[in-house]
Parts: sequence; C-alpha cells; structure tokens
Amino acid sequence: MGGWEGDGVIAQLSGRVVLLEADRCVVDVAGVGYLVHASTRTLAALPAPPAIALILTEMQVREDAITLYGFADSAEREWFRLLTTVQGVGARVGLNILSALSPRDLIAAIQAGDRGALTRAAGVGAKLAIRLLTELREKAGGMPVGVGFSPVLPPSAGPESDAISALVNLGYRRAEVVAAVAKIVEKQGDAATLDTLIRDGLKELAR
Repeated sequence: MGGWEGDGVIAQLSGRVVLLEADRCVVDVAGVGYLVHASTRTLAALPAPPAIALILTEMQVREDAITLYGFADSAEREWFRLLTTVQGVGARVGLNILSALSPRDLIAAIQAGDRGALTRAAGVGAKLAIRLLTELREKAGGMPVGVGFSPVLPPSAGPESDAISALVNLGYRRAEVVAAVAKIVEKQGDAATLDTLIRDGLKELAR
C-alpha cells in the first residue's frame, strides 16, 4: 500500500483552506480550488479558513468524474484504501467508518470482533460489519494506528514552522496556533520573523 500509483495522481494538496463543510472542504492551491471529501475527523483537524494546511489525498478517476478524498494523516489514508477493497464499502461508506472510528479504534474493533462498533458508522449494517470483520481480521494487525489528528502544515524549515512548534510546546492547541500564525503571515508576509510570529502569535491566542 501507499506510494504513487501512476502518472498524474494527486497525492497531497498544500494550500489555503477556503471552505469547511460537514463532509468536504475546498483547498486553494495557486488559485485553483480543489474540492476534497473527507471524514469528520480530518475536517475537525483542519485549521479554520483561510489558514494553510497540507492534506494527504486519494484520487479516484471514473468515466464521469474525478474525485479527491482527503486525510489528516497517512494512517487514515491507508485504512481508507483497505476498507474500500471490501465489497459493499465504497468511498462514502469508507469515510463514514473513519468518521466513527479512528485507525486505533478500528484495529481494536476488528481484533475483538466488535460488530456493534462498526455498525455505528452510517451505511454499515450487520451483514457488512460481519464481512469487514471476516475479511480484515488478519490484515488489521499490520495496519498503522496513526498518531492522532492535528492540522498538518507543509514541511518547512522556515520561521512559521518553528513558531508553530514553539507555541504548541507552550500548551496551546495546534489548530488554534496554526490559524493564529497563518493570520500573522498573511498580514506581514516575508517580513515576519520567528520572534515576531511568536510574540504576535501569543497576542492573537490570548484574544
């Protein structure tokens, strides 16, 4: 699993979150707005618009549509890929399962044979839950559990990344920190230094 599956595959998006809805978001990358469907867990982890985020994606191409599905971390994407190999689990149901259960919870439910946990997801009835338990029991143990959901910014050695790390280490929630730093960067641009980002970030977070 993982890796590139062919030329033209969109594996991630890095840009400004311009819209957040119940089951999808729009990410502006160089002026192009990409509609990304995602679980409620991933959407809850994204920073508030217009902050910058990086979203891992899975692209599905059909005759009548090209659809992007987004994930806050690689563990959720790996689980989405595995879940959708099970008959009866399309992309929508896969996201519903990931909205109801984290990768860690999924592993626990499958290994324990907990049918009730799986049926909490919209679109998963008793028969489908049994199929999931049967087909994935041997595979679940080797799947990633993830590291928890948090907004993911593009990797950078710049002052924004350092400022975010510093503020998070001070005890602030990462989602709030990302939004605060993004707001300062938007105002100051390249003139924003690490000291400025931390100082003004503290002021923004104190509001």
